[in-house]
Amino acid sequence: MRRVMLSVMLALALFGATPAHAQRALDLRDAVERVQRETGGRILSAETVRIGEQKVYRIKVLTKDGLVKVVLVPAAGRELNPEE
Repeated sequence: MRRVMLSVMLALALFGATPAHAQRALDLRDAVERVQRETGGRILSAETVRIGEQKVYRIKVLTKDGLVKVVLVPAAGRELNPEE
């Protein structure tokens, strides 16, 4: 659970919390491109998962510092519900 919360916080930091009406739905390719661009790392894997009723992209990235991080990106462009 702690890892999920850290990933959610990283995703929000990377993509910002903008109003829902200003965000558009992302596809997996868009999410991968954004994570790669924002982290400057190498994408190791990417998949679509469900957390509760929300579709989320789970992207594993190797950062420039040599760390492997998992970033969760909401497909709908909304914040994830931290309780899920």
